[in-house]
Amino acid sequence: MTISRADASRQLESRGHRARRSLGQNFVVDPNTVRRIARLAGTGPGDAVVEIGAGLGSLTLALAETGADITAVEIDTNLLPLLEENVGHLPNVRVVNADATTLDWTALLAGRDDWKLVANLPYNVATPLVADVLDHVPAVRSIFVMVQKEVGERLAAVPGDDAYGAVSVKVAFHATASIAGVVPPTVFLPRPNVDSALVSIVRRAGPVDVTVDRDALFRLVRAGFAKRRKMLRGALAGMVDEDRFARAGVAPTARAEELSVHDWVRLLRAARTAE
Repeated sequence: MTISRADASRQLESRGHRARRSLGQNFVVDPNTVRRIARLAGTGPGDAVVEIGAGLGSLTLALAETGADITAVEIDTNLLPLLEENVGHLPNVRVVNADATTLDWTALLAGRDDWKLVANLPYNVATPLVADVLDHVPAVRSIFVMVQKEVGERLAAVPGDDAYGAVSVKVAFHATASIAGVVPPTVFLPRPNVDSALVSIVRRAGPVDVTVDRDALFRLVRAGFAKRRKMLRGALAGMVDEDRFARAGVAPTARAEELSVHDWVRLLRAARTAE
């Protein structure tokens, strides 16, 4: 069972509910798309899956069909009766009313350390949510999300890509990422003005460097990308002395988008090394 566009329209109208722009609500109403997401995410019996922004439960139903145990998180109390109506009867689905940006992840995911996050993420929280989960929720071992295409390209970008930026370095510090597909606006209600991307993020056994000061590292990264048109010796003036670039094996004439996460780690260490 899944939810069609007609089903979604009827259910929303029955409650007098309209998609809330403030919550980034665009409901997936194409059965083939939600089943595609469940298949590409690799969910199956025995898996523990947390879904953020469950909405009406269209993706929840497709995930539940795979036999996985689903924790469906939804912030909108107006949608909860519809979500419960659509998925509450399923023995492998738990519905949680919560704000994903302020979740107590430890409590939510208690009992297992091998969760998968699978979601049609609201556009307005996608980047900070993915970054927060990678930084602070090690129990989530993989992330498979549908996000705005531009956001997806940033999450999966590598050095030299136009989309490569600070969040790309953040993802690379913890995981490997790739674009698994593109989804047109026609599968949503209401229809957004842009394409969406399916992004697969798989956490490594550990971060690139377990001893580096992460706060300092990403302050350096953000400073570099804040002035991405400048050479690093200018963009990082006052943070990295010019003689330290050579020690890190990084050209002072390079720009931020040319450096890998390993380059950034070396640059921070060189900047902090005493003579």
